[in-house]
Amino acid sequence: MTNILALLQCLNPELEKTTLRQMSRIIPALLTMTGRVTMQGISRWTEKGGSYRTVQRFFHTILPWATLFWLFFRHHLLRPDAQYLLVGDESVVTKAGKMTHGLDRFFALLYGRVVPSLAFFALSLVDVTERRSYPVMVEQVVRSEAEKAAAKAGRQKKKAKTKSKKGGKRGRPKGSQNRDKTQVALTPELTRIQKMVRQLLELIADLLHLRHLVLDGHFGNNNALQMTLQCGLQLISKLRRDAALYFLYDGPQAAKGPQRRYGDKLDIDQIPAKYRQDSTIEKEIRTEIYQAKVLHREFAQMLNVVILCKTHLQTGAHAHVILFSSDLALGYEQMIDFYSLRFQIEFNFRDAKQHWGLEDFMNTKETAVTNAANLSLFMVNVAHLLLRDFRQKDSTVNVLDLKAYYRGRKYVAETIKWLPQKPEPILLAQIFDKVSCLGWVHDPFPDLTPRNWRGYCVTKLV
Repeated sequence: MTNILALLQCLNPELEKTTLRQMSRIIPALLTMTGRVTMQGISRWTEKGGSYRTVQRFFHTILPWATLFWLFFRHHLLRPDAQYLLVGDESVVTKAGKMTHGLDRFFALLYGRVVPSLAFFALSLVDVTERRSYPVMVEQVVRSEAEKAAAKAGRQKKKAKTKSKKGGKRGRPKGSQNRDKTQVALTPELTRIQKMVRQLLELIADLLHLRHLVLDGHFGNNNALQMTLQCGLQLISKLRRDAALYFLYDGPQAAKGPQRRYGDKLDIDQIPAKYRQDSTIEKEIRTEIYQAKVLHREFAQMLNVVILCKTHLQTGAHAHVILFSSDLALGYEQMIDFYSLRFQIEFNFRDAKQHWGLEDFMNTKETAVTNAANLSLFMVNVAHLLLRDFRQKDSTVNVLDLKAYYRGRKYVAETIKWLPQKPEPILLAQIFDKVSCLGWVHDPFPDLTPRNWRGYCVTKLV
């Protein structure tokens, strides 16, 4: 079995010996246990030195999680020659009661409405070649009363503005002046994300060159773009499907007065053929990809836009998606690929909720909640590392197989303790072989016979 304490030695500069020892007891328990991942559940599966009180002490210890994430990733998962994207997303965890720190009403896509819950925003590094996401920073979203009031006032103002437009005059209001769109007031949400991104970039320093930040359509606005540019990165996101886009005006200009900037409006249904990059037909659906450099009246910079149009050839049904980036040199294939890789962080949240306790923890205090959320996503990286050896034999091995393997070894180890005499190494290896594979969905060693599997067990497992 992999020595977990040895894997955690890279965290030694940032953790006290006691905390590191507690962590080395908790992680094997998480890999082995069944049922809900709570402090009491973890304590039932820990080895000697991992009592319930020890688990409590760990969860109530303030830890530098951002540094721990980076140190573990740098020592075990980083590939210096690989290309990485910085991806950000938010996950909502439903919670009952009233005492949990940060409990609020957040919109949950699964339910299609706001629900009593906790929200966590995570930053992840996505390996473009391996197409895997590695969480590197997690922070709880806690909205202050002032922030809630400002958001409510903004919604009411937007609603009132929409009503006034129905009977008002068209065009620019009289007396309005031009404003510098690069100078924006960041919302508390964008301020928090910018702080996280800058902190991560300081940790990375010159070890990794990041160029793009990929966010979902919620951040397809000028404020998010300026926030990203202030961090020295280029934004890749999605615009609203009804976004008003304009080509750059290239006609004659007036001799006096302001220069005309906005040309013809982009009509999604009639995009000029010169902007079409690709067209394919599959299962009676025609997919056309267009790319152009356009302007948006709410954005300060010109945008590199990729439009994916899908048309059902029989029914004529039409749908489209508008991706954009501030990187004008980015090709359409890369932009589509990079934005699709953003979904890899959703698999991190899925694993953290399903296997590592992000949906299960019952902590209520701020420090304990922070540790529970960070530990669950830290385990995602630990699982990636432990699965790497298995996936050399079978790429389909998953987290369920990993947990079954560790649980089988746990059962064998506990059973052998009760024997008056330990079996011979060959027999012991065969026992480990059979029991540790119980419950596996995929067999990572289909080509290993008992003869050569024996040597593997003796050298690697015993």
